[in-house]
Amino acid sequence: MRILLALFAGSLFGTGLMLSGMTDTAKVQGFLDILGDWDPTLAFVMGGALLPMALAWRLAEGRKPAAGGSFPAPPSADLDRRLVLGSVLFGTGWALAGLCPGPAMASLSYNSWQGLLFFAAMACGMMAAPWFIRHLDRAAANA
Repeated sequence: MRILLALFAGSLFGTGLMLSGMTDTAKVQGFLDILGDWDPTLAFVMGGALLPMALAWRLAEGRKPAAGGSFPAPPSADLDRRLVLGSVLFGTGWALAGLCPGPAMASLSYNSWQGLLFFAAMACGMMAAPWFIRHLDRAAANA
């Protein structure tokens, strides 16, 4: 049952990304180009996603998921080196390629070799991240 719910949720998410234009790299880069030919339409997509999610988090307080397990704990509000570095890397990749992890996965079904190349590079970066984090932590401890 959990696998079917995950398949349904993932399919719904991917469909939403495609219909909203989040998998269109030119549209995303147009949204990020605030000093050029700015396309504000993705702001409505983000707002349309944030409002129902905020409501869902409120309704989920004190409840258990229907498929078992538990909801994740709220994220920490601490602003540290890892969060800033990760945000900068994420934003840089998003701005340069016009894709982030969700849309990159959704676009694998129809994108060309450039999408596959981006996904492979993103996966390599995700696999290398723990090594870089350990390296940065050791360097910070020795400083």
